[in-house]
Amino acid sequence: MKKWNIDASHSSIGFQVKHMMVSKVRGNFGDFGAEVEANETDLTGANIAFNIKVASINTGSEDRDNHLRSADFFDIENYPEIKFVANDITKKGDEYEIAGNLTIKDVTKPVVFEAVYEGSGKNPWGQEVVGFTSEAKINRKEFGLTWNQALETGGVLVGEDIKITLDIQANPA
Repeated sequence: MKKWNIDASHSSIGFQVKHMMVSKVRGNFGDFGAEVEANETDLTGANIAFNIKVASINTGSEDRDNHLRSADFFDIENYPEIKFVANDITKKGDEYEIAGNLTIKDVTKPVVFEAVYEGSGKNPWGQEVVGFTSEAKINRKEFGLTWNQALETGGVLVGEDIKITLDIQANPA
């Protein structure tokens, strides 16, 4: 196994949630890091840990982003980071199930990411690169993100299920 650095300029951590029961709002976190020690051709046995700076949230609306940073949602003054630490990685064909503990605010729960190895190659400077995509779905209320508003037409303003997507490019450390 070798250590890998995440290439932040070619990687992203995004999410989507239902808005008003009829559409989806997408966003991302621009500031994140990871500690990864893995074999690039087989993730089983890898050590993977991500941390995300919640203040870097971006949904394309400054007012909404500030609300998400507030105590109504992420409460970044008290909980500035989201963390994920893998504890079991299983290969299933060309895909992986990466099970681990996700911590949002002061709540840690098990989450499974479905990951796909996208390939490897050398960049124009001769450096090795590998790519993975990964997805998971969580219920935000289970992590203490409970704020909502009822709609006059029925339903709620913000859905409970959050789809998390990672597009990761890494280089040997």
